[in-house]
Amino acid sequence: MKKAILVYWPKHGNVEKAAARIAGHFITGSLDVFTITQIEAGRLRDYDLLIFGGSTVGADHWEDAHTSKWYSFFEQLKEVDLKGKKAAVFGLGDQVLYPAHFVDGMAVIRDELIAAGAEIIGAWPVAGYEHTESKAQEGDHFIGLALDDDQQADMTDGRIAEWVAGIKKEAL
Repeated sequence: MKKAILVYWPKHGNVEKAAARIAGHFITGSLDVFTITQIEAGRLRDYDLLIFGGSTVGADHWEDAHTSKWYSFFEQLKEVDLKGKKAAVFGLGDQVLYPAHFVDGMAVIRDELIAAGAEIIGAWPVAGYEHTESKAQEGDHFIGLALDDDQQADMTDGRIAEWVAGIKKEAL
């Protein structure tokens, strides 16, 4: 397996828990894990596989709020060339309370990674979810792994295991 990095935000809560669960599917030493405040975007060049995770909360403010942690990271990312890098995205949301914006944050992250030149991998089927709309949905797939630890927590471990196995195959 090539060298991989997992970068996520926010700290504490379901996103951090999901990041730890994802990391558990990698051989020790093959995946570095950081929050977006712990790493400079330029260091992404040192990795072959980039995994990013976030939540839906505040997604409508990510691009405009100059005080956002994501905004600061994305500003750094504008100076980084990620051509030849494969990137996968996971997102957490609540499909019952926010059915029209379920895991929208994945689309924001994906767009920034594409702008930097990364190739996005890790599409995930929408079957089994009960949302009405998502910016992270393209046809019958999400652009990455969609997790709902509020409504479908019992499905999270299985989804993570299957998704990680898939992105590892795509990244080879």
